[in-house]
Amino acid sequence: MYVESFKELVVWRRSLELVKEVYRVTVKLPKSELYGLSSQMRRAVVAIPSNIAEGKKRKSKKDFLQFLRISAGSAAELETQIIIAKDLFPQINFLQAEKVLIEVEKMLTVMIKKLEA
Repeated sequence: MYVESFKELVVWRRSLELVKEVYRVTVKLPKSELYGLSSQMRRAVVAIPSNIAEGKKRKSKKDFLQFLRISAGSAAELETQIIIAKDLFPQINFLQAEKVLIEVEKMLTVMIKKLEA
């Protein structure tokens, strides 16, 4: 199924939900992490839907694939940061962010494999 706009992509919509969830949990991090872990997590999560959108707008399969790979890299970066945050701040519940992140990572993997075929 061809989609005209990145806004029609389920992975883009779910990644926006992930952005909201990460912002919700990073507010709970200590103020000392404002320019550290919190900032890194927010940059990584915002990069996921941003790169999906940019890649789709480029209009070439090759470019879209490359930007999906970048999104997947940002998702892996965020996954690592969540692992670190969970270890350092066990009182903060990252469960919902992890659930949505796993879903987004799976969707990105499937899209990349289909475009590579």
